[in-house]
Amino acid sequence: MMRFAPIIIAAMSVLACPSDAQSVRIKDLVEVDGVRSNDLVGYGLVVGLNGTGDGLRNAPFTEEIMQNILERLGVNVTGEEFRPRNVAAVFVTGRLPPFARAGSQIDVTVSAIGDSDSLLGGTLIMTPLNAADGDIYAVAQGTVIAGGVEAEGDAARVVQGVPTSGVIPAGARIEREVDFDFSQLSSLRLALREPDFTTAARIETAINRAVGRRAATMMDAGTVSVDLASTGAPSPARAVVAIENLPVQPERRARVVVDQRSGTIVMGEDVRISRVAVSQGNLTLRIEETPVAVQPNPFAEGETVIVPRTRAGIEEDPGIALAEIPGGTSLSEVIGGLNALGVSPRDMIDILKSIKAAGALHAEFVVM
Repeated sequence: MMRFAPIIIAAMSVLACPSDAQSVRIKDLVEVDGVRSNDLVGYGLVVGLNGTGDGLRNAPFTEEIMQNILERLGVNVTGEEFRPRNVAAVFVTGRLPPFARAGSQIDVTVSAIGDSDSLLGGTLIMTPLNAADGDIYAVAQGTVIAGGVEAEGDAARVVQGVPTSGVIPAGARIEREVDFDFSQLSSLRLALREPDFTTAARIETAINRAVGRRAATMMDAGTVSVDLASTGAPSPARAVVAIENLPVQPERRARVVVDQRSGTIVMGEDVRISRVAVSQGNLTLRIEETPVAVQPNPFAEGETVIVPRTRAGIEEDPGIALAEIPGGTSLSEVIGGLNALGVSPRDMIDILKSIKAAGALHAEFVVM
């Protein structure tokens, strides 16, 4: 029987095992129902590009929007045939934060939708931004700051980053506010970001203890309802201020998160393994082709023939011999023992998958 000794995991495997649970503010655990942002989207035109815009033959929608803009400005281009390369059609996206007021500014992202090569140095023309209800809530305009660079010569071209997408800091001005009167609410619903019955019960207890009466009620694992009248606060906003900074010790589900691409393993302190035996080894298959050319004798009639020659073999790496893990062992001890044996992070992930499939790993197993 092989014993595993705990050891620090190699750099490829990140071990996160907090020893003591710490208190967290309620505001970091929940979202207040109704206090949310709204996504905005618009369709516009970027001008002033240095020959890197859309090819209008391949992107006819760019020509259509350019004609519409010019006609709104009093320029009649109907029937005209123009092929500029300094304009590009783009989608403009942004997020309207909660309680945003008319006149305030927000950041927007600009992304090309045609065959434009780059948005570097371009300027977004006034573009209305719509929400899901179809109404216009903001208008965007400004110089695009692209997130990439492009260089091109006669026989080579290099692109770093994504020059066809950029941002405009404070590039949209809010023209319409969301119709939501927070001050008229009679109750609040706190939605847990990670639903858990124990955490919800602790939030309920912390709020009731702070206000001195039963003001909070746990509805389910993801919702805690707060009666604003019972809190004694003069307004809903004051009630949120009074409860959002209360400390609560959250309860986390035992979980193991594995990133197969980087070989990273992250786990919680509550992960446990039942009694199980592990045996792991590797097989390596090698096939080599070394064809041989056979030629006829001198002055003899015949043709050169290619004769195949193949070498095939299988090598077996003994890997890990049969090892028995006693019940109640923490996963950190198991990975520490595997690391001490020189097991690679990739093999560790395969072993953990097999232990989970055997029903011996008592935790949620998440593979990214």
